[in-house]
Amino acid sequence: MTRTIYTNGVIHTLDAENPLVETVVVENGKIADLGTHDEMILQWGRAGTPVVDLQGKMASPGLIDSHLHLSGVAFHFLDLNLTGVKSKNEMLEKIKERADATPPGKWLIGMGWDENLFESGTIPTIEELDQVAPHCAIYLKRVCHHAFLVNSKALEVCQYHPAIQVPTGGTVVLDPHTQKPTGLLLESASQLITRHIPEKTYEELKFALGQAMKYSVSLGLTGVHTNDPVYLGGLDQTYQMYHELLNEEEYRLRCNLLIDYPYLKRLQEKGMYAGYGNERLQIGAIKIFADGAFGRRTALLSEAYHDAPGHFGDAMHEPETLFAMIKEAREHKMPIAVHTIGDKALADVLDILDQMPKVEHRDRLIHVSLLREDLVKRLADPSRIADIQPRFVVGDFPWVKDRVGEQRGEYLYAWKKLLSAGVLCAGGSDAPVEPLDPLLGIHAALTRRAPSETHNGWYENEKLSMTEALQAFTIGGAYATNEEQIKGTLTRGKLADMTVYSKNLFTLENPDELLETKAEMTIIDGEIQNVR
Repeated sequence: MTRTIYTNGVIHTLDAENPLVETVVVENGKIADLGTHDEMILQWGRAGTPVVDLQGKMASPGLIDSHLHLSGVAFHFLDLNLTGVKSKNEMLEKIKERADATPPGKWLIGMGWDENLFESGTIPTIEELDQVAPHCAIYLKRVCHHAFLVNSKALEVCQYHPAIQVPTGGTVVLDPHTQKPTGLLLESASQLITRHIPEKTYEELKFALGQAMKYSVSLGLTGVHTNDPVYLGGLDQTYQMYHELLNEEEYRLRCNLLIDYPYLKRLQEKGMYAGYGNERLQIGAIKIFADGAFGRRTALLSEAYHDAPGHFGDAMHEPETLFAMIKEAREHKMPIAVHTIGDKALADVLDILDQMPKVEHRDRLIHVSLLREDLVKRLADPSRIADIQPRFVVGDFPWVKDRVGEQRGEYLYAWKKLLSAGVLCAGGSDAPVEPLDPLLGIHAALTRRAPSETHNGWYENEKLSMTEALQAFTIGGAYATNEEQIKGTLTRGKLADMTVYSKNLFTLENPDELLETKAEMTIIDGEIQNVR
């Protein structure tokens, strides 16, 4: 039997019956008791029992990121990272520096570029990409992973020609004057390129994934819900990699794996299902894309884009195909996790779900970026949960207002409306699209603005309180995987996962103090994993 006492803390349990305690007693990875210092030491203190002094620091249930791509975070340890680049010239300089170190015949892979951060707002042309990297094929994913840049060498490798068959839902953007590729690919057109990119070795991927796990824990995360099979070589290899790291090599980060729809049959063949696994590694829902993103106007809207009359966005699948995909998941008793950014995409998915039997685990509606009053009400179903990403307000405003117009703006990232209607919400980052640091997500939930901005927030009525934001990143993440009985609050009998902070989140004079706050200690299974 192993026992540890964590004491002298300001411990917010998020359990309404016992909201604030000084001391938590951990036994065999679970919470045995909690209360005042004197009571717990008297009852549980024994010679040889370790006592950890939290020195008056605030602690909460362990933070959970309910939606990210840990493989994408991992690739930052392998590929060119263009996150935060502020201009086209800076981007081209970084590409040239990496290209100069890339041998002929090797691919230059990168990610994270965002032209909305550029001073001029323009992206590199294919000619400019050819100039900085004439000898190697380039493939650069935009921060949203819905747009991509390639050079002529990449098009040459994939044997591009004007009559090439572009995968459904994708676009090769052409110069309107020359009708030649500009280097920009949208959505599934990326498959023209990716099928020619050599796969990274198992050892490379596993090393990077392990680094991403360590990085997650360093930020105070005790659990993540991650979508990776497309990027890690399929279901079998993805699960094997996670299994080795978490169950054999004992990396400590609880991981719930969302499985892309194309692997549903293989999941069934392997006898896996939602909840399969253990408290460290579990299979989650079936991931499906219903639409695209606001940036390139591929999110599917019920009314036309304000800045592109007559254009409604793009459905990723024909209605009958989407219905068949969800129906097949249900036949295997699997919940679904559907990417729905536009209101029409969400409505289409809810229409289908209303015709399907419920399953044991909750269905997840991911992003729900643009809502309507009727959709908010339809989401208020205990069998459904909204996966929200507060940091999207930083990446998307102010330009997203131009996409939908002022009249629909009050339903952009309408988290307060969701919570007020009783909708279950889980907080995440969608890393590497947005930063992984959960405290940045909480800051965005409280302020609805970028850290560098000083205004009152975009549609400030939708700001969350500290309690609401913290609940989204704790108990919300537990609800998303039907694990609210074992984690998400600090309660007797639950898993002993805690995050300890350098500042008390509930006594900050200004939310911007969050930007200087760190996760000082990450505790998983009652054991300290990270100390700053």
